[in-house]
Amino acid sequence: MKSILLLLPVTSYRNDDFLAAADKLGVQVIPVADYCPQLAPGWGMDALSAVHFDQPLQAAQTILAHLPTAPDAVLAVDDHGLEVAALLREQLGLPGNSVGAVGLTRDKLAFRHLLEAHGFYCPDFRHLPHDTDPAALAPSLRFPVVVKARRLSASRGVVRANNAHEFISAVHRVREIQGRVDRESHELGLVVEAFIPGQEYALEGMLTQGELKVLALFDKPDPLDGPYFEETIYVTPSRLPEALQTQIVEQVARACHLAGLTTGPVHAEMRINAQGVWLLEVAARSIGGLCGRMLRHALGMSLEEVLLRHALNQTLPEVTARGTAGVMMIPIPKRGLYQSVQNLDAARALPHITEIQITVEAGALLLPAPEGASYLGFIFSQADTPQAAEQALRAAHRLLAFEIQTEVPVAAV
Repeated sequence: MKSILLLLPVTSYRNDDFLAAADKLGVQVIPVADYCPQLAPGWGMDALSAVHFDQPLQAAQTILAHLPTAPDAVLAVDDHGLEVAALLREQLGLPGNSVGAVGLTRDKLAFRHLLEAHGFYCPDFRHLPHDTDPAALAPSLRFPVVVKARRLSASRGVVRANNAHEFISAVHRVREIQGRVDRESHELGLVVEAFIPGQEYALEGMLTQGELKVLALFDKPDPLDGPYFEETIYVTPSRLPEALQTQIVEQVARACHLAGLTTGPVHAEMRINAQGVWLLEVAARSIGGLCGRMLRHALGMSLEEVLLRHALNQTLPEVTARGTAGVMMIPIPKRGLYQSVQNLDAARALPHITEIQITVEAGALLLPAPEGASYLGFIFSQADTPQAAEQALRAAHRLLAFEIQTEVPVAAV
């Protein structure tokens, strides 16, 4: 029986889907998680359940010291474990992307330098060290700009500023966000770049020996102009002209080659305007959240099964045209404690709606963008046209009524 080591962050939406795919394929899973090291022993968990994914060298050493058997493949299910997975594959002699390539594509500043050096469309950008006063940089900027944390994902720590006052406020806010979740925040600093106008799109692909196979190209029909950039709707196939779709694929493939990515999933984000294709990021991972479920119609299996098959060098499915699919990541409208949702059954019964998953639990603290990195849930649709799939998502979302408690009562003593 083949075995695969899966890096399964506790907060990932996708753990169950990966485990179900492994069970379907008859693959033995060696699970590695990032539960709190102080609490895990008291819960009866072993060392592989309490690994620091944000300390790749230490994490890799811990995992190698406690492996029950050598795996046939190593896979990180999302962004958090990418560098750990690369280190493990290197130590175990398994094929995969290098540590350097993974680190480069996770770092927004390093990726901008790569694009600039090789003639891609690239916005003006600056590195803002942690100890630099943003007021000193503001007079030299041409607004609007976007302030970004260097290694966060899901639009976390990304804020647009239209003037000097907004810029100074955005820097302090993003520094605070990055400082809470990245232990190297002081060394990293932030990225400040010119705002790129245009519509956003995304590409989902798979690299095999450096060759890029496109699994899907997504439209993002909602404008993402700030001040925050929380994503909502994805629809595939794209409505872009074939020539533009070809340009996107060529640009992503070239960026992967220059970054040193050679194998495994690729998720790329880009903006398109009158000048052409502007790459925002190329990540050595698949699409996040539960969004991959929308690709079952084209793949004939779950995206997670495709990822496991590829990691284990098994046959991959052909991508086929089977209508249109869409997903909405239900945005968090305000900070507070989640209570409940109304009209869920009615929304699920709408035409073209195939699934609605509410992923937040009652009593959970909700943080909207740019602090938050999660959603209320996911709405899925399937239709004959992109317009119908998109409209179904919007109709379902309009029906859902979420109760969020913004004031917490304090009992009198």
